[in-house]
Amino acid sequence: MNTEPTAGPVRFDTKIAVLLREDLEPWQRLNVTAFLVSGLGTAVPEVIGEPYEDADGVPYLSMFRQPVLVFEGTKETLTAAHGKALSRALPRAVFTSDLFGTGNDRDNRAAVWAVRTGDLDLVGLAVYGPRNAVDKVLKGARMHP
Repeated sequence: MNTEPTAGPVRFDTKIAVLLREDLEPWQRLNVTAFLVSGLGTAVPEVIGEPYEDADGVPYLSMFRQPVLVFEGTKETLTAAHGKALSRALPRAVFTSDLFGTGNDRDNRAAVWAVRTGDLDLVGLAVYGPRNAVDKVLKGARMHP
């Protein structure tokens, strides 16, 4: 596939956003972000663009078709955002503090399953949806520095 980029900005009516708890270490921020966005691509296939190819015809994997915006906030901001994402039924992924102590998908899922929704110790949340709905979910958060 030889798809040459076209000129002009592209505006999306949707938004992909990650909200991180502000007290995470740098390595945790990167790890949490990577895990969270991986969930969106599997559940919402329309967020994935076409495969890439360089000028020599070497193929590369598809990636998101739009930017991922990263925000940070307090534990309370994260809890509120989670509730708003649930009430709006937006596609979402969560990362809890318990997941730092696990080492595989089975144990990750078991750690989340063991805790009631209102008791999750959230350190990260990814959401996707209409831009204005995601903006409302993120109210009180700030762009990651």
